Amino acid sequence: MRRGISKAARRWLLLFHRWAGIATGSFFALWIGSGLVMLYVPFPALTPSERLALLAPIAWDQVAVAPDAALAAGGLAGVPAAFGLEMRGDEPVYRITGRDGARATVSGRTGARLGPVEAETSLRLVAGDRPGARVAPVERDQWTVTARYDPLRPFHKVALGDPAGTELYVSQVTGEIALDTTRFERAWNWLGSVPHWIYLTPLRARAELWRTVLLWLSGLAALGALSGLAVGIWRLRLRRRYATGAVTPYRGLARWHHLSGLAGGLALGGFILSGWISMNPNRWFASNAPPAGLGAAYAGAPGDIGLEAGRLRGLAGPNARSLRFTAIGGRWWVVAEAPGSLRAVAPDAGPGPDASILAEAAAAAIPDGHLRATQKLSAYDAYWYPHGSDPRPLPVLRLRFDDPAATWLNIDPRDGTILQRLDRSGRINRWLFDALHRLDLPILTRRPALRDAAQWLLNLLAAGIAITGIVAGWRRLGRSFSPRAR
Repeated sequence: MRRGISKAARRWLLLFHRWAGIATGSFFALWIGSGLVMLYVPFPALTPSERLALLAPIAWDQVAVAPDAALAAGGLAGVPAAFGLEMRGDEPVYRITGRDGARATVSGRTGARLGPVEAETSLRLVAGDRPGARVAPVERDQWTVTARYDPLRPFHKVALGDPAGTELYVSQVTGEIALDTTRFERAWNWLGSVPHWIYLTPLRARAELWRTVLLWLSGLAALGALSGLAVGIWRLRLRRRYATGAVTPYRGLARWHHLSGLAGGLALGGFILSGWISMNPNRWFASNAPPAGLGAAYAGAPGDIGLEAGRLRGLAGPNARSLRFTAIGGRWWVVAEAPGSLRAVAPDAGPGPDASILAEAAAAAIPDGHLRATQKLSAYDAYWYPHGSDPRPLPVLRLRFDDPAATWLNIDPRDGTILQRLDRSGRINRWLFDALHRLDLPILTRRPALRDAAQWLLNLLAAGIAITGIVAGWRRLGRSFSPRAR
């Protein structure tokens, strides 16, 4: 009886692997090829350094409005999530982001809240009198499909007409540049991120539907890969070999599929399973970004900033392109940014927030726990390391709490920005996804070339499994649906 059950179970395992492979084999090949492209060309995004480089130095002789007056004119309730002064064309403006994501732009000259930006204005702001530049309206497209752009919609897409094929997305709401893309990025992403994440605009615009589709598809693919690994081990004979003396019962293409599956099946299973985990099934893993409630508690309830417009230039220093006003622990701080430099000071020109101030503010933001350890990281470790186009600054201040979620906060000591929130689930996800899917292992993150070589080796092994499986599946379908089979 046991033998009969075991035989039936093996038969069903074999059948499941065969038909799951036929159903998902093309996706395996798609994910493998596009994943290799993504090693070198990330999805288009406007990085903080790129955004800063696009800004002109602040024209201080044009700044006549104090920060407190600008906040009042913005009309957003509560302490803002972001508040800063920068140039919009030849006009200084205060940009304000509420905790709910709402945006307001206030003129630094007049103190008036500025309305939507017209197409010709956006063209003039980012292209000037550049010949060949053109502008087109965009509500949502392939590169602005995610919800993070919702508060800035709709956009004016300005094509600069330069050799790189640069396109800048200017928010009609605020007039700020939200995204830049080049022809190179767009072309390669059609072979990289778009097929890898199945980023088809009509599907990705419906976030929950897209997530559900990816969960089921990658879940079925993961089961197909793991069942194949089980079948491969079951059919392998190293000691009591088959009658021909071979370790595999298969011939021809099936033999290659079996042997490549044994060589790369564990890697392929790890890639696909971790890809499924990346979709956060059952919401097991918390986001690494600090939630709105934590950010508000960290900011506290500061009073007025108390700075006159004439004092801002002295606090900013030379060549400042952005002056941010940041609330931490119930106090305001002024952060000046220029390409390659960042410094924070108090409104009275005193020093910026030190580690004790940041720790006190963070402790207030984690009310159900106590601060148990403070560590200044001067080198990368297993949980704070660069990845791809995200270099991640050093040093960072790491604060560890004993709350039920065992929260860690990584904070930039220069200006007090919370760079990362890692709770217990996030640290588990770091090993289940980042380590398995991206090969972000400590020995490899310190050696990018070695990491790339490992990715290529494992992906080529996985490609061998996928290609032989696709061909075998195609032949099986041909036999199953041929007139002779009927």
